[in-house]
Amino acid sequence: MGVTRSDLFSEEQNAFAKVAKALAHPARIAIIEHLIQANACINSDLVQELGLAQATISQHLRELKDVGIVQGNIEGTSVSYCIHPGNWKKFHEKFEKMFGKYKYPDNDQCC
Repeated sequence: MGVTRSDLFSEEQNAFAKVAKALAHPARIAIIEHLIQANACINSDLVQELGLAQATISQHLRELKDVGIVQGNIEGTSVSYCIHPGNWKKFHEKFEKMFGKYKYPDNDQCC
């Protein structure tokens, strides 16, 4: 696989792509859906909730945290995670803005 020429794109486009890439895995979508449903910081065992290995969940949470979708606190051996409200709003607005720009044709034909 080749190297992405990120220098060809704006800082905003590169940041947006990182968020989209973080969302591009079904396990991460399941984690996000679980966090949204909980609507609070959770420290429950996501292994039991999602049926994935602890190491797998930790890796996916790290990816989501690295782009700012989730935030977490470590207290002793307990780790709590939740949706990062400020960033979630920002990401929601960016996706909504992009999807909102598309003008649907009168029929389903484009070419």
